Amino acid sequence: MSDSTPFATPHPGLAPLADAVGAQLDRARTDLADLVALPSVHGAEPEACAQACELVRVMLGELPVPGLGPDAVEVVETSDGSRAVFAHRPAAPGRPTVLLYSHYDVQPAGDPAEWTTSPWELTERDGRWYGRGAADCKGNLVVHLTALRALAALSEAASGAPGGRGIDDDEAPGSTDPLDGLGIRLVVEGSEETGGGGLDDLVASRPDLVAADAILIVDSGNVSAGVPTLTTSLRGIANLVVVVDTLEAGVHSGQFGGAAPDALGALISILASLRDPETGATTVDGLDFTGRWTGQPYPEGRFRSDAGILDGVDPSSAAPVADLVWSRPAVTVLGVDCPPVEGAIAAVQPRARALVNLRVPPGTDPLEAQELLAAHIERRRPWNARVRVEKETVGHPFSTVPAGGSDPVHDLLSECLAQAYGAAEVAQVGSGGSIPLCTALREAHPGASIALFGVEDPAAAIHSPDESVDPREIERIALAEAAFLQRLR
Repeated sequence: MSDSTPFATPHPGLAPLADAVGAQLDRARTDLADLVALPSVHGAEPEACAQACELVRVMLGELPVPGLGPDAVEVVETSDGSRAVFAHRPAAPGRPTVLLYSHYDVQPAGDPAEWTTSPWELTERDGRWYGRGAADCKGNLVVHLTALRALAALSEAASGAPGGRGIDDDEAPGSTDPLDGLGIRLVVEGSEETGGGGLDDLVASRPDLVAADAILIVDSGNVSAGVPTLTTSLRGIANLVVVVDTLEAGVHSGQFGGAAPDALGALISILASLRDPETGATTVDGLDFTGRWTGQPYPEGRFRSDAGILDGVDPSSAAPVADLVWSRPAVTVLGVDCPPVEGAIAAVQPRARALVNLRVPPGTDPLEAQELLAAHIERRRPWNARVRVEKETVGHPFSTVPAGGSDPVHDLLSECLAQAYGAAEVAQVGSGGSIPLCTALREAHPGASIALFGVEDPAAAIHSPDESVDPREIERIALAEAAFLQRLR
């Protein structure tokens, strides 16, 4: 493996557990290779999704942890046609329950020619493992498997009794439960990449399936490889479609251009009003654009590298990067319906349409923000053009820890992450992305602590060609999770 990124030695107190996790890495690679081989794109590859679901069911059923096993695993079909896999081991009296989340569906691979190697074959190159889903999120699923197997192996080695014993079995002398009666739920869904609405609906209708005291959403990552990180906030989402109509049909641009109202030109004018041309600030009337990020900063140089900004091109200068991507609203035009350049004819366009994406930080109501965006657009229509706004479903922003508060689960997880990475502290960052499931889980179980972390460092290129994972991240995140499960009381 490449040593280009320094990884410090884990804390000495974790040495036995670190050895147990390290001994599982060959199995982790095999598991990840089997998962990556399945193009489980929800809605596009039903057979591969069914195979991935079955593989996950088998993997969870084979976990060598007392109280788990095939009979503890359940597959549930959700409202969007996807299937989620659940495994549950009840807690012993007085012990808490931890929910471990991941998903087995992936983004489409896109053009295979843009990949150095096949997206559906796990390939090692320069110390990283490449393949679609290697990081997002099959690599994170392997973290759960590795952590639990390591704990079981460590317990077996200490007791000399293969397999350990059941939570309530007092007749197996010399053996121990590796989790000391801790309740475990594993939840692996099959449609997160298309919005995860199926699992959200299932959580609302069957909150018993996700009942837990601590919820670990392992679908995030570190600010850079080797730097332990917790994601503490997520922006919400409020999309809408803008439709502009101006003419009964397209007309000749030579004969009518200059006087005829151009629908595409009107749409461009409207979209241009959403951002300040000098600073790049979002400029939606009435939308608060003053938020400040108080956690880990996001250096502009690192942001330029992470985002792949071209030489000579400037990022927004409206505020520090962390404020802009984690604590302020942001408007992005995701798509425009208009004639392509290739094959375009000399005509004034009668209709144009755009999909506008609005991200909102914690503390902002996405429904109110969507209304403000719609009103702004309608006020900016030029030439009295007919403008129709079609509002899409919103996703709420999320904070893992209330402002000014503390959370013992976060405190313990931070300690475990720091020790697993041999670090003095853990970075706390936000995410411009949205995970609607977090809100659904909090509504179902408001007393549960929710934490977000994972293996997806910036070099992982999730959702892009040549997605990859650093196997050392799988090893260290699994070590931190295993230590957390050992210590939680």
